[in-house]
Amino acid sequence: MRHHSAPLALALFATVATSLPAQGAMRAAPSGRATTEATLTLVDSAARATAQPAKIRIDYGQPHLRGRALHTDSLVPYDKPWRTGANSPTTLTTDVDLVLGGARVPKGSYVLQTLPSRAGWKLLIQKHVEPQTSTAASPAAPPQAEPAYDPANDVARVDLRRTTLPAPLESLSMWLIPSTQPGPPRGELRLAWGTVALATEWSVK
Repeated sequence: MRHHSAPLALALFATVATSLPAQGAMRAAPSGRATTEATLTLVDSAARATAQPAKIRIDYGQPHLRGRALHTDSLVPYDKPWRTGANSPTTLTTDVDLVLGGARVPKGSYVLQTLPSRAGWKLLIQKHVEPQTSTAASPAAPPQAEPAYDPANDVARVDLRRTTLPAPLESLSMWLIPSTQPGPPRGELRLAWGTVALATEWSVK
């Protein structure tokens, strides 16, 4: 009796291999995604055990310099609203009412942009409006390079303190830094990229 196990195994392998999807070439996206989050818990331990913590969260696309100058028309132009990130809008989501840079921000979801200028930077806090989908638009149309800025959606404009970093920071970075001092929760929002560092205070209303 002759055995045909080896030819049979090779034929089965060839059949399975041809049924698998072809693996195309891959490449890394030029920007990543990052978040910064402050978690708020109740002081009373018994109440804290049964309650979900509240959160303040910023989600943003994280571009990188890669040897480029920061303030150029194609990266971060002066005197134009900038998305303050890459790709999707930068969003602030808060489970509590905030005071951000002196401006009251009720709990909810917002879009953050900045307005860079040589005289100083402003943080633009906007209502989170879902983009309208046009039925006349081609589904193959590429996305806009920059989300449309509408001043009618402004909730507040906040002046940011600016300092210069001694060495450039390669990637756009944001931090919600909580204070450890007693009293209502508060802290500092910091943004930095290149040699530009920006900051303002936040506190729970």
